[in-house]
Amino acid sequence: MQEVPGHVPLLATTRGRAIECVHWGSVAVCDLRGNLVAGAGDVHALNFTRSALKPLQALPFIEDAGPARFGFGSHEVALMCASHSGEAVHVQIVRRMLGRIGASEADLQCGSHPPLYYAATGEPAPPRAFGALYHNCSGKHAGFLAYCRLHGHRLADYLAPEAALQVRIHNTVQRFAGESPIEPGIDGCSAPNYALPLLRLAHTYAQLAAGQDDALAALRYAMLRHPDLVSGTGRVDLALAQTGSGDWIAKAGADGVQAIGVRSRAIGIAIRLADGNARALHAVTAEVLHRTGLLPRPQESPLAAEFRPRIKNYAGLTVGALEPLFELARA
Repeated sequence: MQEVPGHVPLLATTRGRAIECVHWGSVAVCDLRGNLVAGAGDVHALNFTRSALKPLQALPFIEDAGPARFGFGSHEVALMCASHSGEAVHVQIVRRMLGRIGASEADLQCGSHPPLYYAATGEPAPPRAFGALYHNCSGKHAGFLAYCRLHGHRLADYLAPEAALQVRIHNTVQRFAGESPIEPGIDGCSAPNYALPLLRLAHTYAQLAAGQDDALAALRYAMLRHPDLVSGTGRVDLALAQTGSGDWIAKAGADGVQAIGVRSRAIGIAIRLADGNARALHAVTAEVLHRTGLLPRPQESPLAAEFRPRIKNYAGLTVGALEPLFELARA
């Protein structure tokens, strides 16, 4: 078994004057050369990237001029990198992608779940079954299928680790990890996923935000232009993109992962909450942005609700708070 990461306490929730919960994790801020700029905890331990990996999973298709072959524009490229909310616009674009490559919803092997829109907005989900198009990863999977069509590969086994597509993605991830080890696993949508050092994830997002590579530039353009497609209504990734005003690429991953690329500063930020708590992750993310000077007035930004929030009970009474416990050590 992998060695337990050396995470540190990042955030406490309080009730009254007492600490009730402590959330442990790590933070890495990296420059375009791969150097650690600032950090907390264990930046070298392996962490599964989950959906923060999606730009690298889309990269082979972009490198091989796939969008031009099938008439995909920035909308389609954004959906390939998305954890979308299953809103009408998201489903429409994924359906269009499948149509252009001669595939159908039945070819998607991501499974299904209620659209994330309902959890993000608090609206109750209607009592109906939702197909694979509504899965937050359906755009990524449509991109996988498009890669297979581009190269004449079978669609039926596109998720097999030994499939040509997944081997290519593995090699792409290893390229970005450099000499660091990576560890394979299977994601919630059944696609192969990889754990890599938090520092390497931060470096990946620095390159995504500010690298000169043409394929990365295409991904950057799509994600910066269409953050509403990469995420969705009421989602924190969208709030991050709105706060960055076209300068920040934000991509969360399940179970406590947040990656951000900042174009103007040519840096990447990667955050890992060990217990996967989303509320704590969002508060730590806002705190990191504040402490790096990227969020000087958090209460005046779309991230106001995530910055050192109060805890209220069901009667609306303030009963506690989320308080940061960490310092960002400068490298």
